[in-house]
Amino acid sequence: MTGRRRRRGAGRAVLTFLTAFGALAGAALAGAAPAGAVQKGVRVAPGVTYEEFDIKAAKGVTHAHVLKVDLGHPRVRVDLLYPGAVAWRAQVSRMADAQGAVAGVNGDFFNITEAQHPGVEATGASVGPAIAAGRTLKAAVPNGQRFGPALPPGTTTEDVFGVGTDGVARLDRLTLDGSVRTAEAQVPLGGLNQYALPVGSVGAFTSDWGSVSRVRATCGTDTDRTAPCSTDTYEVTIRDGKVVSAADTPGSGPIAAGTTVLVGREAGARQLRKLATGEAVEVEHRLVAATDGAAYRLALGGYPVLTGGRPLPGLDNTASAVRTAVGIADSGRRMLLLALDGAAAYRSGLTIAEVAGTMRKLGSDDAFSLDGGGSSTLVARRAGAGTVSVRNHPSGGAERAVPNGIGVFSGRDVRAADR
Repeated sequence: MTGRRRRRGAGRAVLTFLTAFGALAGAALAGAAPAGAVQKGVRVAPGVTYEEFDIKAAKGVTHAHVLKVDLGHPRVRVDLLYPGAVAWRAQVSRMADAQGAVAGVNGDFFNITEAQHPGVEATGASVGPAIAAGRTLKAAVPNGQRFGPALPPGTTTEDVFGVGTDGVARLDRLTLDGSVRTAEAQVPLGGLNQYALPVGSVGAFTSDWGSVSRVRATCGTDTDRTAPCSTDTYEVTIRDGKVVSAADTPGSGPIAAGTTVLVGREAGARQLRKLATGEAVEVEHRLVAATDGAAYRLALGGYPVLTGGRPLPGLDNTASAVRTAVGIADSGRRMLLLALDGAAAYRSGLTIAEVAGTMRKLGSDDAFSLDGGGSSTLVARRAGAGTVSVRNHPSGGAERAVPNGIGVFSGRDVRAADR
């Protein structure tokens, strides 16, 4: 791994660059950084700065790495980092370099293990909706099928952080609207490129899914991720608007462009069994934003922790961990990306309530929690470098492969390029 800073132990110089402002939810930015650490914002690219500092939290001192991004800058653009398929993972640094990003962080929680379903392949797919370069990649799994800490009251797997085609960041909710239509019937679509389908539903898989087995989509229930896999399943392949094949068990392998694989479980499987080879089938799907008129260039899942400058009620203030979060300031014109350090000296981390308080103290009006623990990674280019460096210490000792992230890009004038 490149670009790591060695932290000094006892007797390290303590330098203050922020005024201590008191604890909120048990956390305060202490400004105590190791010798040689960044004391103030250092420019990564026009409109993008990086800084790091200590945070005094309830369970000890942790170390924060922050990117501040001016979304109104004509040379700044943000987009989804992902490895080219929904059901695939890669390190944040590799995705950033492959896509030409100057900085970024890891993103959504994901299907990391299938220990409860022996023989079933973990897909690596993310929990929530995902949009990249304005194109819908996937929808959200049921709440009970998610990985990660418990959702705050009133939130769902459909909650997203997004940056619109207008360049404004916001928190929103994206709901799948889709159908499978034949000459005889119309069936609502329950999923799009997601590792878990609602019980009794039909889900669509496209070339964006990748080649990983689709069996996991029929395991668990809407309320219990560990429940057994369904024994009542059916899969139909649609090509050029017609049924070309069917199978009793979901398959694997790449899906060609222009082809849709429909997977049904229980009632959904029974609906698919009615389709005959050669029958015309129309599959439609889109993500509908709760915010009227919102069109997104980038969107990914997680969960909100701060809205309108106030922490959500019911945030956990007990479990501390290494965290990643994204904040929104200046009416959506500024974005803050936070990743905590996973080095042993700082691994106590923050609670979710402390994350909300920290993001507010950094100037965020809204904030959104992303995957943490061994996934927490922040990367940024150093002066004169053509590739990114990992700025924090991932708690697992090395970068974890993840399904997506938030990438920050710099160009001559990205607004002109988008027109």
